[in-house]
Amino acid sequence: MTLERFAAPSPRIPVTVRAMWPADIPDVMRIERQSFGMPWQESTFRALMRRPSASLLTAESNGTVVGFSVLWFTADEGELGDIAVDPEYRGRGIGRTLLDRSIEEARSRGARSLYLEVRESNDAAHALYEKAGFETVGRRADYYSGPREDARVMRLDLQDSAR
Repeated sequence: MTLERFAAPSPRIPVTVRAMWPADIPDVMRIERQSFGMPWQESTFRALMRRPSASLLTAESNGTVVGFSVLWFTADEGELGDIAVDPEYRGRGIGRTLLDRSIEEARSRGARSLYLEVRESNDAAHALYEKAGFETVGRRADYYSGPREDARVMRLDLQDSAR
């Protein structure tokens, strides 16, 4: 019999979720580039910051941006377009905190449902979203490039969920 070593879970850390500021963009871009094969451009974040129909949030710990989320709204629907946590801070509840705050933001803006797309292979994200009440409602073939992959479309009914 062999003994297997298991990594202890990282301790949760307290974060403050607040609106993203222009001064946050360098940290947001660093996290974006570390998290995605096809990262958004800085100009995308700056343009969304000027849109009243968008909400950009950051998670901050001890004065350091450790994660962010981006949502936008049309009529009574919201879309979680981007969410990421600094790789050094993953597994500490920051993603769930950002997701919960994003859901609260969608509700406060009158959204009846919240949508997102996620890579088919991203099991950690699937588990996070399903635990929050999202359900798979479709797929988008070849949605992602770098590498090419299908997206799972997920939806949270904000009228029925009481999270």
